[in-house]
Amino acid sequence: MDLSRRDFFKLSAETVTGTALGGVAGLGAGLAPTLAQAQALRIEKAQATPSVCPYCSVGCATLVHTVKGKIVNIEGDPRSPHNEGTLCPKGAAIYQLHINPNRPTKVLHRAPGAADWEVWDLDRAMDRVAQLVKKTRDETFIERLENGRLVNCTTAIFSLGGATLDNEWNHMQQKLLRGLGIVAIENQARI
Repeated sequence: MDLSRRDFFKLSAETVTGTALGGVAGLGAGLAPTLAQAQALRIEKAQATPSVCPYCSVGCATLVHTVKGKIVNIEGDPRSPHNEGTLCPKGAAIYQLHINPNRPTKVLHRAPGAADWEVWDLDRAMDRVAQLVKKTRDETFIERLENGRLVNCTTAIFSLGGATLDNEWNHMQQKLLRGLGIVAIENQARI
C-alpha cells in the first residue's frame, strides 16, 4: 500500500474522530439536548407571534419571534394541524424576506417616452400610484347602466395579485379594490 505522510495523518484523524463519536454514541450520549438548548437560547427572550407563511395557498402556520420589535427567527408552528411545525424550503426562508440586505428599498420609475430610469423613494411612488388610480377611476367610473341599473364600477382598472402576502393583506386588498368599484380582480391567494 502506497501511503503518503499527508494521507497517513488524514486517515489517523478520521479514525480518531470516528472512534470518539462512536464511543460517545455507544454511551448513550447524543447531541439533541445541546442543539435544543442552543435553539432555546437563541429565542429565549423573544416574543412568539403566530402568523401564516406568505407564499402559496396552503397557509402553513408559522411563529415569528421578535426581540424589541426586531424579527430574530421565523419557524413552523408545531401546533398547526396541517403543517405540524414543518415548512417547505421556500417557507423556511421567510426570515430572509425580512432581513435580506439585497431587498430593494427604492423604486425604479421610467416616465412615458423616457429612455432612462429614475430612482424614486417609496413614498413618492405610492403617491403617484394613488394619483393615477384616482384619476383613472374618476374618468371611467360608471354609476348606472343605460337601463338605469345602479352598478358603481370602473372597468378601466385591473388587479392581479399573488399569494406572497398574508391573509389579512389579501382580505384588505379585496375590500379596497371592491370599494373603489374595480370589477376585474384576480388573485391566487386564499381570499
